Amino acid sequence: MFTIATWNINSVRLRAGLVTRLLGEEAPDILCLQECKSPVDKIPVQLFHDLGYRWIVARGQRGYNGVAIMSRLPIRDAGDHDWARLGHARHVAATLDNGVTIHNVYVPAGGDTPDRTVNVKFGQKLDYLTDMRDAFRADRPARSILVGDLNVAPLEDDVWSHKSMLKVVSHTPVEVAHLTDAQAAGAWVDVTRKDIPSGRLFSWWSYRSPDWHASDRGRRLDHIWASGDIAGAGHASRILRPVRGWDRPSDHVPVLASFDIPV
Repeated sequence: MFTIATWNINSVRLRAGLVTRLLGEEAPDILCLQECKSPVDKIPVQLFHDLGYRWIVARGQRGYNGVAIMSRLPIRDAGDHDWARLGHARHVAATLDNGVTIHNVYVPAGGDTPDRTVNVKFGQKLDYLTDMRDAFRADRPARSILVGDLNVAPLEDDVWSHKSMLKVVSHTPVEVAHLTDAQAAGAWVDVTRKDIPSGRLFSWWSYRSPDWHASDRGRRLDHIWASGDIAGAGHASRILRPVRGWDRPSDHVPVLASFDIPV
């Protein structure tokens, strides 16, 4: 069995102490980070090595994007995809010795206006999700787990107010359709919602809301999916809401799940 966590850290160097705190308190076997905002050679890997996370596979760039997979279990680099041909460090994959491949994905946020004719970033987001869909159709995932900040809250209970959010980037019908199509193309199972099928679940609260806990205007933007052949092994899903209250936190919190698969 192994446990995997995904977390948009919003600068791995600025929040290295929060990462080490999470690793010390929760000890997931694998931690996938997004928005590292660091070249790979500047990631403070020694801090993580000292806690037993001796294997790290990452893609980075200065000041933006960036994804990393760190593990207590041996992993090998399984490549990356430049979906939508943006030239961004938004995907990296790694394979465990048991043959399970982990995809760590950071989907573009999409800007503020949900209209690609006036907002290039929104168009890039839709194109990214479309390319993901096409890739999964062409090569159906098997023994795979996909995690990350997918920047879409697809279900009504994944946002604080479905009605209020229908015209807000991350919950618009067009984004939900694009993400749902990508999920269906790969026959991916949303492990978190498999385990917790009803009720509001959030993994992100805006920095613009200092009373984030009281107002609770959150969104579930961070996901753990599994290919259908291993989805049944996924369980114990949880979202670490208290992490949003740590000192100088990310606006996202970690999402975890365990898999009863021998390693």
